[in-house]
Amino acid sequence: MIKKHIPNSLTCCNLICGCMATGAAFYGNYHWAILMIIVGAVFDFFDGMVARLLGVSSPIGKELDSLADVVTFGVAPSVILFYLFHEVHYPALLVPYAKYIPYTAFLMAAFSALRLAKFNLDTRQTSSFIGLPTPANALFWGSLVVGQHAFLVSLKFNAVFLFLFMFLSCLLLVAELPLFSLKFKDLSWEHNRVQYIFLLGCLVCLPLGASAVAAMIVWYVALSMMVRKA
Repeated sequence: MIKKHIPNSLTCCNLICGCMATGAAFYGNYHWAILMIIVGAVFDFFDGMVARLLGVSSPIGKELDSLADVVTFGVAPSVILFYLFHEVHYPALLVPYAKYIPYTAFLMAAFSALRLAKFNLDTRQTSSFIGLPTPANALFWGSLVVGQHAFLVSLKFNAVFLFLFMFLSCLLLVAELPLFSLKFKDLSWEHNRVQYIFLLGCLVCLPLGASAVAAMIVWYVALSMMVRKA
């Protein structure tokens, strides 16, 4: 049956996009890298949906999906940071280590793989998330680097800040931090108040241009933390 291969084909398209994003990032082509991550995220969204609609979900599809996600949302953003580490300013104390520090970027690939493994086994994440989803993390870094590249490579920023921000995002991937679901139960304000507030905040982020997606993800995490404390 041809239909049983359709979801896995979409997953493979996600994987190919991740490979293309990785290759582009190694050449410093950030715009193409983020575009391929976005296209990969679209394929990632539809492969599971199509599998459920066709009734052809399978164990191999689940494993393949995780492998594709590791590349598109783990390795690709790591390579973006790897290249960026070669561009950022280094304080005098770190200049002797400047050729080694970029390799720390691949910590993100490892944390992304750990996040995906936890997600596959965690039954609590059926309707919401615990920890930052890997697609959100990848889109955050792609959007930030494209939109704020001039600032990131200026003297106002340096490799220490980049490493700290990177490590923070790695921790958010595996943190026991509940994040609200973006799914709407219906169209009422009462049942979807948080989702509507999130969308209103996203509208405010739109004027930021290429950085808008990064700002939206920061808003998503911040709003989830506020909801948790309320």
